[in-house]
Amino acid sequence: MSTIVTREDVVTAAARIDEEVEHTPLIASHIDGVRIWLKCECLQTGGAFKLRGATNRLMQLTPGERKAGVVAFSSGNHAQGVAIAAKRLGIPATIVMPADAPAIKIDNTRSQGAEIVFYDRRTESREEISARLAAEKGAVVVPSFDDPDIVAGQGTAGIEILKQLEELDEALPSAIVIPVGGGGLASGIALACPDAEIIGAEPEGWDDMRRSLQAGEIVPVAKDAPPTLCDALQTPRVSPITFGILRDRNAHVVAVSEGEVADAVQWAWQHHELVVEPGGGAALAAVLSGRAPAREGMVIVLSGGNIDPALHERLVN
Repeated sequence: MSTIVTREDVVTAAARIDEEVEHTPLIASHIDGVRIWLKCECLQTGGAFKLRGATNRLMQLTPGERKAGVVAFSSGNHAQGVAIAAKRLGIPATIVMPADAPAIKIDNTRSQGAEIVFYDRRTESREEISARLAAEKGAVVVPSFDDPDIVAGQGTAGIEILKQLEELDEALPSAIVIPVGGGGLASGIALACPDAEIIGAEPEGWDDMRRSLQAGEIVPVAKDAPPTLCDALQTPRVSPITFGILRDRNAHVVAVSEGEVADAVQWAWQHHELVVEPGGGAALAAVLSGRAPAREGMVIVLSGGNIDPALHERLVN
């Protein structure tokens, strides 16, 4: 399998999964008096954009691979995406999840019929556990971002953005601001929307893509990285695929604080009654804080909405 991903791969993925995913709303809003657009992947089936990449990857498995099943590792959103896609396609799924993943993500993944194997994100390697399970089962590992078909699938959100703006008779996006964990969504959208400036947003202390792009090489997250509300963005190391795409597109990535993320969750609810999880609101936090100043034609991706109800209530009140 080639590790090179092209825009044509994203266009092909969009056609492949067209009837399997929601075409999420693109809604107009205003920040600092500037009209911007919100791409609401928090309203995707499974509560996050992850169903796109998972569906694109699983639909291409051979009959033998489908029978043997898949193994994925995720803090929750990719877990749910793989579990939903696997259930729809009749594929057994095992998900390796951190023991401290939000209960709502664990429950939602289990409700789709997936088997869950827990691990300690501080002391154990999810990649090693997944590889061992896959070897035992003869299953296919489905990474959350380090896979060309996953990246192409996530990029279909960008294809939708372009089509939706065209249908509204609006100009192409001047910039797209995207939460970054492993970088699958940001790199996919970067391929889909070659004329837009790409701006990523990561939580402070987990801003390895930002530091990697600055250094010109992949820099992992420090072992003593601080706790963060953005569980969906706690990726210890980005992949050569996503790093390479964002580097070649001259993407700019900023880091946002816990307070700024909390403000974004509150803003999305108060202004649009949108339930956004902290990681899913990182791009919005970047714009609201002025780290990525709002400008006409900007699109902000709200990448997920799977947040514990009690935490959401605390953040919005």
